[in-house]
Amino acid sequence: MRRRLRAYAINHLQAMLDSLGRMVRAPFSAALSVAVIGIALAMPTGLHVILKNLQGVSSGWEDAAQISLFLKKEIDPVAARGFADELRGLPQAGDVTYISPERALEEFRQLSGYGDVLGNLGENPLPSIVLVRPAAAYGAPGLVEALLSQLRSYPQVALAQLDMEWVKRLYALMEIGKRGVVVLAALLALAVLLILGNTIRLAIQNRRDEIEVHKLIGATDGFIRRPFLYSGLWHGLFGALIAWLLVSVSLMLLNGPVERLALLYGSRFSLGGLGWHASAVLLLAGLVLGLSGAWLAVGRHLREIEPS
Repeated sequence: MRRRLRAYAINHLQAMLDSLGRMVRAPFSAALSVAVIGIALAMPTGLHVILKNLQGVSSGWEDAAQISLFLKKEIDPVAARGFADELRGLPQAGDVTYISPERALEEFRQLSGYGDVLGNLGENPLPSIVLVRPAAAYGAPGLVEALLSQLRSYPQVALAQLDMEWVKRLYALMEIGKRGVVVLAALLALAVLLILGNTIRLAIQNRRDEIEVHKLIGATDGFIRRPFLYSGLWHGLFGALIAWLLVSVSLMLLNGPVERLALLYGSRFSLGGLGWHASAVLLLAGLVLGLSGAWLAVGRHLREIEPS
């Protein structure tokens, strides 16, 4: 039994090295196939990394939901402060900030750049504003919108605006992006299978005479199939490594401009790489696709070859 297992392992090792040696002896065709597989794997992987970085930038934005309450013009500052104190008693309100019309006008003057024009106004056109940040326990989108509806019902409020609407739109776009990556990955996985199938088919045709001889002397289908399966495995592995290299180099080239752009906004953001988990998934995907494509091709074309 032990000798059998040893012979089995030696046969597999010989088939593995033989398939690798054949790739080395035909470097141009092997490199071409591996490069195409690498590019096909790199596209969905790169999009996945981009979406992951976008999620990293926007992480925490959902916790920054803020409801702006623009009070009616006839509400005087004393009544506005009393209304803000009343809102602080709500369990859903984590932080309540009152902004007087004077402070709102000053901030608008500083941020808008229309200070000279605003100085010619006879009266302050801005109302009192109350900013409400939901408590941590009420930060879910559904609960925040329920709080928004409740605050709108107060008679003192002229307009209630949820300041995270654009964040929700961004998350909706990213969700579309995720599904797009899945669809693209499925299509390119099919393309990889077709590429590998064609590569293995050509290899089988080139070794047709050798296969016929093996069948004449009684070689099993498993013995004949083995080197072709390892060839598909090597193609998938090297294709995944090429994809990893392409994505990593692309991120390195993009990281500098992205960091400079982030500094303009006072951020130290930098692009994150694939990481160990994503790299392992990429390599595993390459191996599985390589083995699957070779298995399908060998199973179909090997049956067509019979010694005459």
